[in-house]
Amino acid sequence: MGMKSFIRGALVLAAAVCPAFLYAQYRTDRSYDSLYDSENVTSFKEQIGYVSSAGMEGRAPGSDGEKAAAEYIYERLASAGVEMLCGKSGDTFGISVENGDTLVSRNVVGFVQGYDKNLKDRYIVVGARLDNLGVNHMTVDGMPVDQIYYGANGNASGLAMLTELARMVSTNAIMFRRSVIFVAFGASTSGYAGAWYFLNRSFGDVDRIDAMLNLDMLGTGDNGFYAYTASNADLNSIIGNVANELQPIKPSLVAQEPYPSDHRAFYSMEIPSIMLTSGKYPEHNTPRDTESIIDYEMLEKELEYTYNLTLAVANAGSAPSFRPLDVPRRGPSYDDVVSVSDCDIKPMFLNSDDPRQFLEKWVYQYLRYPKAAVENGIQGRVLVDFIIDKDGNVTDVKVVRGVDQLLDDEAVRVISASPKWRPGRLKGNKVRTSMTIPVEFRLEKKGGKASFGIKR
Repeated sequence: MGMKSFIRGALVLAAAVCPAFLYAQYRTDRSYDSLYDSENVTSFKEQIGYVSSAGMEGRAPGSDGEKAAAEYIYERLASAGVEMLCGKSGDTFGISVENGDTLVSRNVVGFVQGYDKNLKDRYIVVGARLDNLGVNHMTVDGMPVDQIYYGANGNASGLAMLTELARMVSTNAIMFRRSVIFVAFGASTSGYAGAWYFLNRSFGDVDRIDAMLNLDMLGTGDNGFYAYTASNADLNSIIGNVANELQPIKPSLVAQEPYPSDHRAFYSMEIPSIMLTSGKYPEHNTPRDTESIIDYEMLEKELEYTYNLTLAVANAGSAPSFRPLDVPRRGPSYDDVVSVSDCDIKPMFLNSDDPRQFLEKWVYQYLRYPKAAVENGIQGRVLVDFIIDKDGNVTDVKVVRGVDQLLDDEAVRVISASPKWRPGRLKGNKVRTSMTIPVEFRLEKKGGKASFGIKR
């Protein structure tokens, strides 16, 4: 047998023994550098490479590629120890299309049960978009050409993050007070159909969902890493607390939505949500969205942060509120008070309309943890409402949701002593503005001795 015949026979034998060998022939971007990859990076490369391969044909809603991707994600979640809430092919649903046909898409759903007897029946949903744009069939010089939208970053990166996060949560389930539900949403590019179906048809305990984390387009973190909460004060506070701890990477908290995605369906149900993303990128929604653009080392750092954030949200003492609490103010003296969300120009403290500026530059600088509260282990979040009058003075300071009289009184004391603000405006006129902020009191143990710290 000649050498060429021997090699050809060996290739055929290898393909028969290991089907993945055929796929490996197309993995031209590997080098000896991969020998030094961590386990997480190796897993990311395997998953993103598979989900964004040509064989998936861009994972259009209702396509064979989307179904194959769903089955793959199912296997990854199940092997991670996640209890699956659907069959191998996912939880299917129909989508009506223009020609009257119905496409069948699917969600992949599993969960890890929390340990707290009082909170294990409350849920945190972690979701990632399953589908992408599919294939564009074109004719070039009279010849049919298929243009595949591989979607390595959009959103094979988020799916890989989902499964790796699920593995970590499952391994450390004893640390999570609330249960965590993991969902790969089908037909996201068709009006977030999978997320809508999950909330309105599939999952029966929507009222028990305390928060949602959406993982979408996370593979280009070298260009930035962002968290979007729709300016939810409670979620912003949790993100701030996590940022105060040692993290491999920290997201920039942005007020403008980086990209519309499945979190919108949760917003419509008034469920507080966080979108984590590395933002838009030049290859977005093009055939150039391939493995080659993924920054795997940055993705690994994002994974560690996302795990820590998921743990913090799952273990929060009280569920995040969807909207700031409105304090009832009765009588003619309050008829002209405007909510901060209704102002054309919001009140400003030290030239910033972000309440965190007030917390960081004033409240946490002058707050003093009551000694009796430290001795008795009293901690928590005090929600305080106040009015900023037309002259910028802080007035009518009231506790909306208290923890203990000691902490409540201290929060009111510091806020009442606030310097002047720049007043809010509505239709060009200065107005009295009401605002609600959370003041965090937390105790920590360092070196075995009780001490206290105020998380900002």
